[in-house]
Amino acid sequence: MKVLNIRAFVPSGKDYSKSKELFQELGFTLRLDTPGFAIFEKDGREFFLQNYDQPGFTQHYMMAVDIDNAEEFRNEVIEKKLPEKYGIKVWPVIEQPYGKEVNIADIAGVLWHFVEPFK
Repeated sequence: MKVLNIRAFVPSGKDYSKSKELFQELGFTLRLDTPGFAIFEKDGREFFLQNYDQPGFTQHYMMAVDIDNAEEFRNEVIEKKLPEKYGIKVWPVIEQPYGKEVNIADIAGVLWHFVEPFK
Protein backbone atom coordinates (compact mmCIF):
# COMPACT_ATOMS: atom_id res chain seq x y z
CA MET A 1 0.00 0.00 0.00
CA LYS A 2 1.19 3.48 -0.88
CA VAL A 3 -0.50 6.25 1.12
CA LEU A 4 -1.39 9.23 -1.05
CA ASN A 5 -3.22 11.35 1.50
CA ILE A 6 -4.82 11.28 4.94
CA ARG A 7 -7.83 13.52 5.54
CA ALA A 8 -9.89 13.90 8.69
CA PHE A 9 -13.68 14.18 8.88
CA VAL A 10 -14.33 17.10 11.24
CA PRO A 11 -17.82 17.45 12.73
CA SER A 12 -19.57 20.75 11.99
CA GLY A 13 -21.78 20.96 15.07
CA LYS A 14 -25.37 22.22 14.95
CA ASP A 15 -24.87 24.89 12.29
CA TYR A 16 -23.25 23.36 9.22
CA SER A 17 -23.64 26.54 7.12
CA LYS A 18 -22.10 28.77 9.76
CA SER A 19 -19.22 26.32 10.22
CA LYS A 20 -18.51 26.46 6.50
CA GLU A 21 -18.42 30.27 6.68
CA LEU A 22 -16.01 30.17 9.63
CA PHE A 23 -13.48 27.98 7.86
CA GLN A 24 -13.56 30.22 4.82
CA GLU A 25 -12.88 33.22 7.06
CA LEU A 26 -9.99 31.29 8.60
CA GLY A 27 -8.46 31.15 5.11
CA PHE A 28 -9.56 27.76 3.81
CA THR A 29 -11.01 27.37 0.32
CA LEU A 30 -14.29 25.50 -0.08
CA ARG A 31 -13.51 22.98 -2.83
CA LEU A 32 -16.61 20.78 -2.68
CA ASP A 33 -19.97 21.45 -1.03
CA THR A 34 -22.65 18.79 -0.53
CA PRO A 35 -25.48 18.52 2.03
CA GLY A 36 -23.52 15.87 3.96
CA PHE A 37 -19.97 17.16 3.84
CA ALA A 38 -17.67 19.81 2.41
CA ILE A 39 -14.01 19.64 1.45
CA PHE A 40 -11.79 22.53 2.53
CA GLU A 41 -8.27 23.15 1.25
CA LYS A 42 -5.39 25.44 2.15
CA ASP A 43 -1.90 25.22 0.67
CA GLY A 44 -2.51 21.73 -0.71
CA ARG A 45 -3.85 20.33 2.59
CA GLU A 46 -7.47 19.21 2.94
CA PHE A 47 -10.05 18.15 5.47
CA PHE A 48 -13.70 17.15 5.29
CA LEU A 49 -16.23 19.17 7.26
CA GLN A 50 -19.01 16.70 8.01
CA ASN A 51 -22.58 17.83 8.63
CA TYR A 52 -22.59 16.07 11.98
CA ASP A 53 -23.48 17.11 15.50
CA GLN A 54 -22.83 14.93 18.51
CA PRO A 55 -21.69 17.15 21.41
CA GLY A 56 -20.09 14.33 23.42
CA PHE A 57 -17.96 13.48 20.40
CA THR A 58 -17.18 16.96 19.09
CA GLN A 59 -16.02 18.27 22.45
CA HIS A 60 -13.31 15.58 22.53
CA TYR A 61 -12.20 15.98 18.90
CA MET A 62 -8.92 17.74 18.14
CA MET A 63 -7.05 18.78 15.03
CA ALA A 64 -3.44 19.96 14.68
CA VAL A 65 -2.41 22.28 11.86
CA ASP A 66 1.17 23.45 11.33
CA ILE A 67 1.35 27.12 10.31
CA ASP A 68 4.16 29.57 9.64
CA ASN A 69 3.31 32.29 12.21
CA ALA A 70 1.10 31.71 15.26
CA GLU A 71 1.06 35.34 16.47
CA GLU A 72 0.11 36.69 13.05
CA PHE A 73 -2.62 34.08 12.63
CA ARG A 74 -4.13 34.82 16.07
CA ASN A 75 -4.01 38.57 15.44
CA GLU A 76 -5.89 38.10 12.15
CA VAL A 77 -8.59 36.02 13.86
CA ILE A 78 -9.03 38.71 16.53
CA GLU A 79 -8.97 41.61 14.02
CA LYS A 80 -11.71 39.92 11.99
CA LYS A 81 -13.73 39.60 15.24
CA LEU A 82 -14.34 35.92 14.54
CA PRO A 83 -14.93 35.04 18.23
CA GLU A 84 -17.78 37.55 18.38
CA LYS A 85 -19.15 36.67 14.95
CA TYR A 86 -19.12 32.88 15.38
CA GLY A 87 -19.04 32.34 19.14
CA ILE A 88 -15.68 30.57 18.97
CA LYS A 89 -12.99 30.60 21.65
CA VAL A 90 -9.44 31.73 20.92
CA TRP A 91 -6.61 31.40 23.42
CA PRO A 92 -3.35 33.38 23.61
CA VAL A 93 -0.28 31.98 21.89
CA ILE A 94 1.65 29.67 24.19
CA GLU A 95 4.99 27.95 23.86
CA GLN A 96 4.90 24.18 23.82
CA PRO A 97 7.93 21.85 23.55
CA TYR A 98 7.17 21.50 19.81
CA GLY A 99 6.42 25.14 18.90
CA LYS A 100 4.24 28.20 19.41
CA GLU A 101 0.57 27.29 19.55
CA VAL A 102 -2.76 29.10 19.37
CA ASN A 103 -5.86 27.07 20.17
CA ILE A 104 -9.30 27.70 18.74
CA ALA A 105 -12.50 25.92 19.76
CA ASP A 106 -14.73 26.05 16.69
CA ILE A 107 -18.53 26.22 16.51
CA ALA A 108 -18.90 22.48 17.25
CA GLY A 109 -16.39 22.58 20.11
CA VAL A 110 -13.60 20.91 18.14
CA LEU A 111 -10.25 22.09 19.48
CA TRP A 112 -7.89 23.20 16.70
CA HIS A 113 -4.19 23.45 17.57
CA PHE A 114 -2.55 25.88 15.13
CA VAL A 115 1.17 25.34 15.67
CA GLU A 116 4.21 27.25 14.47
CA PRO A 117 6.81 24.49 14.82
CA PHE A 118 10.20 25.33 16.29
CA LYS A 119 12.89 25.15 13.66
